[in-house]
Amino acid sequence: MTRKNVLDWAFEIYQDLDFGAARAWLDASPGRKAAGYLPVYAPREIIRAAGMLPVGIHGGGERLEIIKGDAFYQSYICHLPRSVVELAESRRLAFLSAMLFPATCDVIRNLSGVWQLLYPQIYVRYLDLPQVPEPEIAASFWREELETLTRDLGEVSGTPATTESLREAIAAFNEARALVRELYRARREAPWRLPTEELYVLMRAGEVVPLEEFIEKMRAYLAATESEPGRVLDRARVVVVGAFCEQPPLGLVKTIERAGCFIVDDDFLLGNRMIEGDIPLDGDPLDNLARAFTRHAVKTSTLYEGDPEGKHRLLREKVAVARADGIIFAAASFCDPALLDRPMLRAGAEKAGIPCIAFQFAENTGQFQQFREQAGTFADSIKLWGGA
Repeated sequence: MTRKNVLDWAFEIYQDLDFGAARAWLDASPGRKAAGYLPVYAPREIIRAAGMLPVGIHGGGERLEIIKGDAFYQSYICHLPRSVVELAESRRLAFLSAMLFPATCDVIRNLSGVWQLLYPQIYVRYLDLPQVPEPEIAASFWREELETLTRDLGEVSGTPATTESLREAIAAFNEARALVRELYRARREAPWRLPTEELYVLMRAGEVVPLEEFIEKMRAYLAATESEPGRVLDRARVVVVGAFCEQPPLGLVKTIERAGCFIVDDDFLLGNRMIEGDIPLDGDPLDNLARAFTRHAVKTSTLYEGDPEGKHRLLREKVAVARADGIIFAAASFCDPALLDRPMLRAGAEKAGIPCIAFQFAENTGQFQQFREQAGTFADSIKLWGGA
């Protein structure tokens, strides 16, 4: 399978607002069911163990005209909930039997309530992710939440999860996460080989197809990047921070890199790599899932940070690992978690002498010239004066 084959497959799925790939999986065998989830993180292992297809719902981007969605929300919140409601009201999400709303912000909490009112026939759960500084207390709480979710999804699917199916699901996602880590490592080492616009589309496609298919495509793409290394380019290496929930339009990702930057770390689609490392297979699967999240979750603005200095150190550490030259703070407009964290994150970065710029976007942004000028000027300044 060539690189072009994989990217054509991924882009077609990324563009499909009718979720044809997920619907095809459901149609292939009567009785199958799917569960949708919003960013940033949902325990997809439990969805799989209950015999359901996990489907990431990331809004309609710039390709969906919002009409009904605007009727549900005031103008001073982010764009994501509007387009998610629009997808649902246009029957594009009618194939889902469950919807999970992870604790991200008040807007997502409100969206889960809207869903319960609009679609009472659908199982809806707001996932209260643990926000306690004590790992043992957090793990105990999260395990109870996971146990409830496991029981409920088993009732929805008609296929209750077992210890064996949970272990199988954990093993399968361990394999997928290992490949995701390898792809991100390869981009960090040689970003000209893996443009972020390609990696991003591949990750988006992986959110709506069976895991086995995603793993196959990741392996093929990784092999293709090794056999087709591309031409080495000299660009400013940047970390993009703040786009963990509402996703930027693909055009913005392209614009940043074509303006003279290599994105060598980001928080796009963070759920694909939210848990660092493998989850153990021995012992109780729900205990293992709970402990993995409370002890090894990637730090993000949606999770509590108990260390007062943690926010100041976070980006210094990320930049060091990625060998980045600077940071681009790219947050969705009105995104409270990202924008409230930005001053602390930026203060820590600038104290360490790391160049930074900041801007805001919306998932339906259509004009990118201002971002191109900002990113281009930023890249030029790093190259001209970064060593000064």
